[in-house]
Amino acid sequence: MAKFFMYGKYSKEAMEGISADRTKKALDVIARAGGTVNSMYALLGKYDIVLITDFPGVAEVMKASIGLAKVTGISFTSFSAITIEEFDKIMA
Repeated sequence: MAKFFMYGKYSKEAMEGISADRTKKALDVIARAGGTVNSMYALLGKYDIVLITDFPGVAEVMKASIGLAKVTGISFTSFSAITIEEFDKIMA
């Protein structure tokens, strides 16, 4: 599994639908796409939310991102990530 940081930006409509129930639906979308959520944070600034996730690959992240937009109205920008230890090995 690969690590992906999924940064989300709320639309006006998405802000109106904030609820624990919608969060559960979002987690279900991610699971159906083959992913797991390690943690979620609300943010201040350019993005409103970040999900730290694991997915088998890029195709599954894309599937989850589109599914989340449909269910939540939140648009996501995703970035792959590796640990610093992995990075150091690659760069050695």
